[in-house]
Amino acid sequence: MSVQTQHQRITVPQIRAHKGAQPIVCLTCYHAHTARLLDQHVDLMLVGDSLGMVMHGLETTIGVTLDMMITHAKAVMRGSKRALVTVDMPFGSYEESPAVAFRNAARVLQETGATAVKLEGGARMAETIAYLTQRGIPVMGHIGLTPQMVHVKGGFRTTGRTEEEWPALLADAHAVADAGAFAVVLEGMAEPLAAKITRDIAIPTIGIGASPACDGQVLVMEDMLGLNPNPPKFVRQYAQLGPAIEAAVKAYAEDVRSRAFPGVENVYPMKKAQ
Repeated sequence: MSVQTQHQRITVPQIRAHKGAQPIVCLTCYHAHTARLLDQHVDLMLVGDSLGMVMHGLETTIGVTLDMMITHAKAVMRGSKRALVTVDMPFGSYEESPAVAFRNAARVLQETGATAVKLEGGARMAETIAYLTQRGIPVMGHIGLTPQMVHVKGGFRTTGRTEEEWPALLADAHAVADAGAFAVVLEGMAEPLAAKITRDIAIPTIGIGASPACDGQVLVMEDMLGLNPNPPKFVRQYAQLGPAIEAAVKAYAEDVRSRAFPGVENVYPMKKAQ
């Protein structure tokens, strides 16, 4: 009899249980090799549609396709064993109707093996969130600054910085929670409002440019590693990999041009005659 080591992924109920308890640690992830590095340290990996900007050089997330999300999510699943993996639903894949959203979300989960999907929008998406969760698809919500609305909003604009904005955003938060989402991302939101939403709703809030009071935090991995030379204000950089990579490439180029690389230790000698 063969003995196999079973790896138990973090589950949706376990994420929900973080409400008011230990903060949820979340980072975006787009590749297998970084998934392996993140897996023992984060609770949740988000295969975000930010990959369009980070990985593919797009100006916004609007051009990201469902096939792109599925390809990257497969890679993250191959590289991870423990963290819960959630996949962003890209623009145009869920807004048309709950039925269309279900069809595309089901494809994401079936083809990638991921656990959940994330979609943007508050009250306007409550019907869709309920439709998906009632049919077995866990949903993470996303309110506040919603990047897929960039053209409607005229840019990436923070929210809730005037009291007049609060009622609609509070309504969005309650609508997402009441519809059955297991957690909600609060992005680019005034700190007092994000803290109030966290107190008021029953599901975990995950902040990005929101509040330390949130039930968890998420950052784009490349931002916190110093690969973005102009990160948003809400990013804390924990490394400076951009300059380190450039220095390494410069040293490699110099070695190649001077024929210092490859060295004796990098090449294969002939086999000795028998």
